[in-house]
Amino acid sequence: MAGRGWGKTRTGAEAVRYAIEELGYKRIGLVGATAADTRDVMVEGESGLLSVCPLWFEPKYEPSKRRITWPNGAIATLFSADKPDRLRGPQFDLVWCDELAAWRYLSAWDMIMFCLRLGNDPKAIITTTPRPIKIVKDLLNSEHTFTVSGSTYENRTNLAQAFYDEVISRYEGTRLGRQELYAEVIEDDPDALWNREIIDANRVEKPGTFYRIVVAIDPAGSSKDTANETGIVVVGLGEDNHGYVIEDLSLRASPHGWAERAINAYYEFGADRIIGEANNGGEMIESTIRSLDPNVSYKNVYASRGKQTRAEPVAALYEQGKVHHVGNLPQLEDQLCTWVPNSGMVSPDRLDALVWGMTELMLQGREKVRVKAKSVGSR
Repeated sequence: MAGRGWGKTRTGAEAVRYAIEELGYKRIGLVGATAADTRDVMVEGESGLLSVCPLWFEPKYEPSKRRITWPNGAIATLFSADKPDRLRGPQFDLVWCDELAAWRYLSAWDMIMFCLRLGNDPKAIITTTPRPIKIVKDLLNSEHTFTVSGSTYENRTNLAQAFYDEVISRYEGTRLGRQELYAEVIEDDPDALWNREIIDANRVEKPGTFYRIVVAIDPAGSSKDTANETGIVVVGLGEDNHGYVIEDLSLRASPHGWAERAINAYYEFGADRIIGEANNGGEMIESTIRSLDPNVSYKNVYASRGKQTRAEPVAALYEQGKVHHVGNLPQLEDQLCTWVPNSGMVSPDRLDALVWGMTELMLQGREKVRVKAKSVGSR
């Protein structure tokens, strides 16, 4: 459990190699947040499994079969945490879980526990930047967990200067920095409008259909590396008249880049509208989107009140149990639970997009527009 750039991936890969080469583990599960993360980071990455195995113990990698085989017969199979059902059935004596705290569907961890049933001493290796969520706290409090921790600064000599400068400038001196740099489990700020206990209590994995779905955009003023991201959040109004946060697609990109992502989400989720903040580039948002697709339904929204005043009614909906996050949305939830009104903190992009979306669906008059919505679990 360590800060960004500390060497978690390298540590996990070396631990798996040692367990196979020296301890005789034979059936290994490799589980990343997504299939791409498992392949690109845990296996093929510069610090991944293929890079740490010596020539005299070099494994055979078969990407099409999601399989790695070592000379002693040990086999590792690649899985994705965003497909928990694919973890029904396999058996392991060792599993490596990377960035557990950022997994979309934490039920994947439960599935993994059922899979660890081979050998005399089945083990799980977890490499993650911490977040104060229940699964992390439960693991830390378990008598069966052994914890190693470290900070970003400990690996300074091996980090690119640009990466180091970017991470430090973004997080140093903040509560979130204690989490991202020093790997501390930081409890929610009591002055924040949101808290994780309420979010966790109302979280779902597979919502039903919706009356409405909108894609909300809070544009950044620039696409530079030091600029804020453009907030893009997909939200829906369910048949139960509750709000659902379906997806967080925020990113740092040019206007063309974020407009393209918003339009793709509009069609993928069967949305009936894209909305954008007119006070912050409203005409630019609409013209950029329509230049790519003139058929998209678009609406400008206007901030006639301050950010805190707009955010408080949405936070109240959470307290009433009327808003549900679909799966785990770690970066959005970090913003919600660390932003304190009137504290001088930079306005969070993902939070802003969420507030605009929920205001449109639940606080501005609820038009009953029936749309064909996909179940997120089927994506």
